[in-house]
Order: sequence, then structure tokens, then C-alpha cells
Amino acid sequence: MQKQPIPSQEELTRRIEVSQRRRPADLVIKNGRIINVYTREITTGDIAVVNGTIAAVGENYEGLETIDASGLFVSPGFIDGHIHVESTTLTPSEFAKVILPHGVTTIITDPHEIANVLGTKGIDYMLQNSEDLPLDLFFVLPSSVPATSFEHAGACLNADSLRPLYDHPRVLGLAEVMDYPAVVNTEPDMIRKIHDARSRTGIIDGHLAGLSADEINGYLAAGIRNDHECTTPEEALERIRLGMRVMIRQGSGSKNLPALIQAVTDQNAHRFSFCTDDKHIDELIQEGSVNHCVKEAIQLGLDPLLAYQMGTLHAAQCYDLHDRGAVAPGMKADLILISDLKEVKIERVIQNGKPASEGSKLLNEWSYKADGLDECINTVHLKPLSKADLQVKPAKETANIIEIIPGQIKTKHAKEKVALDAAGFFDPALNPDLQKLVVAERHQALGTVGTAIVRGFGLAPNSAIASTVSHDSHNLIAAGTSDDAILQAVDWLDHHQGGLVVVQDGKIIGEMELRLGGLMSIKNVKDAQHDMQTILEGLHQISPHATFNLFSILSFLALPVIPSLKLTDTGLFDVLSYSHIDV
Repeated sequence: MQKQPIPSQEELTRRIEVSQRRRPADLVIKNGRIINVYTREITTGDIAVVNGTIAAVGENYEGLETIDASGLFVSPGFIDGHIHVESTTLTPSEFAKVILPHGVTTIITDPHEIANVLGTKGIDYMLQNSEDLPLDLFFVLPSSVPATSFEHAGACLNADSLRPLYDHPRVLGLAEVMDYPAVVNTEPDMIRKIHDARSRTGIIDGHLAGLSADEINGYLAAGIRNDHECTTPEEALERIRLGMRVMIRQGSGSKNLPALIQAVTDQNAHRFSFCTDDKHIDELIQEGSVNHCVKEAIQLGLDPLLAYQMGTLHAAQCYDLHDRGAVAPGMKADLILISDLKEVKIERVIQNGKPASEGSKLLNEWSYKADGLDECINTVHLKPLSKADLQVKPAKETANIIEIIPGQIKTKHAKEKVALDAAGFFDPALNPDLQKLVVAERHQALGTVGTAIVRGFGLAPNSAIASTVSHDSHNLIAAGTSDDAILQAVDWLDHHQGGLVVVQDGKIIGEMELRLGGLMSIKNVKDAQHDMQTILEGLHQISPHATFNLFSILSFLALPVIPSLKLTDTGLFDVLSYSHIDV
């Protein structure tokens, strides 16, 4: 399917005439130092733009408008190759306000978070809310809703559900295929999904966390050609050697860039690009996304021009977006004017040939988009919980414990003896370095609850954190050091129809409503940022020595396709053996 619009004959004529100086351009950028991502060199010349497209790069072009870029570098707009916008806690239109001043002009998003809650209704909302923005938001369709067959999510999407959505002009393909048993066991519906994507667009995203060499071969045989789940240089090189593209992820929960950048060489760099996957509003506002990846890669010793190439051209090539990713004739005029190449200091962003931001300020900020919200709120349907539902009773003398790895969404599987109360139940008060973990189904009030023991949150006595964001089924998840604190947090989430909450000593000390699917704030950026700040302050109060975002890590402890030990509403799950186990 043609996803990039074909210019009319009149438009082609106008571009050619501008390129030959027979008529003025709409916009000419002069005196800039152009980052050539094809050759990794700095060049000079005028950039002539007509109707959002670069018509020429050369000398002595005139335009109806001129920008003097003296002293500045001109880069293509950055491209985030894989992100779940829902994880920013913002609606797509509010998210765009945050990310555009950071020079990110194209996003490829997988809406499987909201799809797990609301099915195609949620995808329709995301498409509608992201229309007519000064930023291109492309979609890949959720392949695994739910992520596994044994969880309870809010929806189930089969191949027939997804097929009509390929007709949308901003749908590029099939999103990360997380259900690897369905692939390697050739389950019919998964094969239909893959076949539909290959026949319509050809783009299928991978999700190869912890897979063996044989399983990777199975993914490649199916036509799955990229992965963003690498955590070691060895994993990245294994995939590159087999012909995959690797997206280096640097988000809130997974900070893989420092390790993976070691795998990048001149010989293989064309197979690497950047993504964020999941990044929270506070970090997005402070750092941005792919711009920060580029900056960090340079700080870690990568050649600056190679870092820019990975943040632009390579990402465009990964998704067959042949109309962007470079400063060249025929390319979309998504451009960034940068004063410091190594620090990625952005002075101005031009999107689709029009100035979009200066410094951190949007030039033409759009109003809040409220259409469609009513269909996507009030999604928390929780069967009331009691202390009896929270009990954890190890089946053996040695308990199975989920151990957090800071900066990673993978976990360790620890086995050790824990102190029990008089009734034989695990009590966090008797185990100061351990916490209780709870996942409760919240879509249909089924009453299924999983409990486990977790290490790594460092929570204070009589405290808890809880959320309706738990990848990917997005059931309610809580961690705490007392049952009273956990139940108080659960009650708050139920009453407010989703969100993040921090509890200590019987008080709510941090709260953020996420009423849109239990995943996103229905507030504007400024108000959502304020709410997130109360969360961060609360987290610091109950876990002052944490070196990672506790809510980001918490949200992935329920994802049973990432090794090694996770908890779902149906119980403790060993990802490596792909089976439930007793605590």
C-alpha cells in the first residue's frame, strides 16, 4: 500500500521549477552547516523548500521567506522508531507539544497499551487524537492483544479485527510480535496477522527478549526484521549478523544505550537506530527522546555524525519512509537548527517546511483536543479486595523472589528462605529488603489476583505504590510493605478510575489520575506535569535512595514475555520455562 502521498503533476512541476530557479521557493535556509547523513560530512548551501518538501540544496536560491542559519548546523528531524505514547501518560496531541521542540518530527507508535484495555476503540481514539498535528505520528498495529493467552486483558484482537485498520494512511505495519510461542508454533491467527502485514505493508516489528538462536531464526523466517529488546552487545550483534535491524532503546525503564553502543561499528552502523519505547512525561520534558539518545551516544564516544545518522536516516530506512531522514532534494522539510553539535542544543525546529518551535517554545500551540474521550474513560472494573486476597504463602522452605535490575525491565529469579508470620504467610515487616507484589484483574471484575515477593523497591515501612499501568494487560499492580497501605492504594485507584498513587502511614502522598483507559491523563501538559511531580516527590519520600523510576519498573513486573520472573493476575510466571510456578 502507498503510505506516502504521491505529489500531483502540478506539485512536481513546481518543485522542479524551484530547483531550476525559475520561481522562488516558499522558504530558503541560508548560511547553515548541513549535516549530510548520506556521507557523514558537513556541507554548505542554500536549502530551498516548496510546500513542505526540499526542492534543492545548492547556491543562490531565493524564497518568499528566508531564514539565516549562520553559525548553526542543519539536521534532518529526529525519528523515534518505537514508542508507546500511552506510556508518557499524555494523549497523543499533548505528547506532541512536549516532543516537537526537542527536534523529534516523526514518531512510530504501537498503541497496544490502550488496545489491551479498549481494543479497536482505543486504536481509533489514538488515530483520531493524532490527526492534523505539526508532527507525523505513524502507527503499527498491536500484534499481541493480550500478550499471552493466560492473562486477562480488556480486549482480544485477532487478525480479522486488525485487517481493516491497514487502510488508514498512517498505519505502517504490524507492531512488536511479543507472543513468540504463537510464531514458532505457527498458530493460525498469528500466521494470518503476519501474512496480512506482509501483503499490505511488509513491515513487522520484532520483540525478541530472551529468545534462542532457533527462535530468532523463526522470527526471521516469518519476515520479522527488527528488534528493540537487546540489552547486551552480544545480543545486538547476533541479530545484526542474521540481517535484522536493531533499535537501541533508552527510555525510563530500559536504559540499554550505554551497553549497546559498544556493538556499533563503521561496518554495521547502518543496521542501528534509536528508540525510547516507554518514557515518562518528566523525563521527556527535561531530556526529550531521540535527541537525548544522540547526545548520550556522542558522550559515550560515538562519532557525532554517525549518531545523527542513526537518529534520522537509519530510522527512516527501517520503516521504508523514503521521503524523510535527510537534508536532500525530494525529502520532507523536517529540519532542526542546532547551535552545538555534540550537546544537541536545538535553536529552532521546522516541520513540513514551517517553523514549529524556537528554543523550547512552540510557535503555534494548538488547543487541547477533547473529542472521543467519553468513549475511553471509566475502564476500571475491580472486584473489591480484602487482606485475604493479598496473602503470600511460599509453597516450599525456599521462596521464589522477583529481583529488580535497576535500569532494566528484565528481572532476576532469586531463591531464598524468607521470614514468615505465625500463620506461615510472608510478612514484609519481617523481611526489610523485600516487598509484597500484587496484580489484580481490573477490566471485568473477575476477581483474579496474583501475589508474589519482590526485592529492589526499597520502600519505607507501611508504604505502597500502585498503578493501573502494568504492561501489557494493564491490570492493577501494587507493591508495598503493609497490607493496609496496599489496600488504601487500591481503593484510591478504583475510586479515581485509574492512575498512579503513593501511600505512606495512611496518607496519600502522591497521586496522578489516569482516567483515559487507566493509562493517560485527560489533563493538558502543564497540569499533568504537576501531577507527575507529586508522584516523584512521594516516591522520593518512601524510597529516597532509588536510582530508577519506581513506577516504570513496577509497570513491567507484570509483563510475562520479558525474562525472567514476572507476576500476572493468574500467578507467578517463569518466562524462561514459560510456565507458572509457586511462590
